[in-house]
Parts: sequence; C-alpha cells; structure tokens
Amino acid sequence: MHSFSNHVQLGYYGVLPFLACIFGSLILGSSEALIQAFTFYSLGISAFCAGVMWRPGEQSITHAVMAVLLIIPFPLLTFADTTITLAYLAICYPLILLFERGMTAWQSYHKDYHKMRFILTSVLFVSHLFMIAQQIELSSNI
Repeated sequence: MHSFSNHVQLGYYGVLPFLACIFGSLILGSSEALIQAFTFYSLGISAFCAGVMWRPGEQSITHAVMAVLLIIPFPLLTFADTTITLAYLAICYPLILLFERGMTAWQSYHKDYHKMRFILTSVLFVSHLFMIAQQIELSSNI
C-alpha cells in the first residue's frame, strides 16, 4: 500500500457529511438547518484544504499570499447572505486545487491523490451549486 492511501480514504470520508446534507434535503425538502450545516462544514473543510498551501520555506511568496487571501474573508462570510457564502465556497475549492497543483510538492504526490483531489473538488463544486439552488428555493418561499 502506498503512503497516500490513508489520505485518499480520509478525503472520500470527508465528503460524506456534504452528501448527507444533500440527501437530507432531497428526502426532507429544503431545510435551513441542512443548508446551514452544509455551509459551516464547508467553511471548515475549505480552510483545512487551504492549509495544504501553507508550507513555510517550501513556497513562493505568491502561493503564501494566495493561501491567506482565500481564507481572510471567512469571518466576514458569517455576515453575508447564505447564497453568497455558498457561491464563494464553490469557487474556493477549484481555486485551492489550482493553487495546490502549482506547488512543487504536487509533483511528488501519488497519482491516486491527484485523482482523488480532482474528483472531490468536482463533487464539492456541484454540491455547492445544488445547495445554492436549495437556498434560492427556500428564500423564494418565504
């Protein structure tokens, strides 16, 4: 077994709460509680993912600044409309992957890790679009 097998498994396990919120809204209908749970979990996971870019001594100043710029708005997002927060997060995941791929360490990662990151980023992007639609539907019913 290669050294990234645990990372790959944990990555896939980490998407389960996102999917649980989506399936919950499909079964129970649009719910503010499910949308909020999804959003808060997403804030935590995106901050965690952005943390992979913080590599003191191994990165350029550009990558260091990008890692910080993605995370700085998080406290302000608590005051933003949920739709805006979800849209911001939907954009963050592909940006984090793009920046991570630009790092020299990316080349040393196993191909299974590369595949997992692309799959999870795609699933999370689509999941966020789904939850944005749920939030818009919920807002229009009020």
